[in-house]
Amino acid sequence: MSKYGVMVMGPAGAGKVGFCASLITHLQLNRRSAFYVNLDPAAESFEHTPDLDIKDLISLEDVMDEMKLGPNGGLIYCFEFLMENLDFLTEALDSLTEEYLIIFDMPGQIELYTHIPILPTLVKFLTTPGALDIRLCAAYLLEATFVVDRAKYFAGSLSAMSAMIMLEVPHINILSKMDLVKNQVRKKDLKKFITPDTSLLVDDPADLARKKAGEDIPDEKYADPQDKNAMMSGASFKRLNTAVAQLLETFAMVSYLKLDCTDEDSVGSILSYIDDCIQYHEAQEPRELKDEEFDEPEE
Repeated sequence: MSKYGVMVMGPAGAGKVGFCASLITHLQLNRRSAFYVNLDPAAESFEHTPDLDIKDLISLEDVMDEMKLGPNGGLIYCFEFLMENLDFLTEALDSLTEEYLIIFDMPGQIELYTHIPILPTLVKFLTTPGALDIRLCAAYLLEATFVVDRAKYFAGSLSAMSAMIMLEVPHINILSKMDLVKNQVRKKDLKKFITPDTSLLVDDPADLARKKAGEDIPDEKYADPQDKNAMMSGASFKRLNTAVAQLLETFAMVSYLKLDCTDEDSVGSILSYIDDCIQYHEAQEPRELKDEEFDEPEE
């Protein structure tokens, strides 16, 4: 019998814990069962108490104290320890029925989703038929405020694509915390960021502001390496952003759904996409959330 799960990922501050809490609340209101698994050994506060917490096995604080490691090295050690003790997961998850949605709340360190093979190994363990056999969907969150800074947006999108390629499971990307940008970015401008492409660099607000002020693009050869503004507005940095944008456009894998955790309809819409990915309801189609429901009230 298959189980169903979603792995909630994304950089630190993307709103993973908040999304997990909103998702659990929504499931409960709709009389569905959730099993909440915290796999962040540094997490401290939760709106819903995890049903299974990696800190009962190992904590980042203990690892840093005993092994004299930094936060990133300590986190990798915690996951290596988890991979040596997978019974910790099996014993808790094996008895769950298909009525449950298993929610895995992941840490925000980007190394886990880019070039370290720990998470792909974990995903294979969770999804292998005959073992836990979880129909798993990955949900990668990127904070919506990144749309204001094109460099952050493209860097975050590149990390999302890296996670898609590494994990090899059904995947959705989400612009979270949409409530923070509703009054900062126009609705028609937000639509441009649903799919990353190079045209977003043409109207980069930072470049437009410099042009309006009559500033020239600084030459990095003569710039102070400690001057962050000079280095991040130079020609080399622009070429890097363009190359990243072109890579994303070439692969054409990344597109975003919009999420406002304060809006139950928005959370429900995201859940419908998760259910579609994991085939929770075979005949159900993802539910599109109309822009006027989400962005701006009708006048």
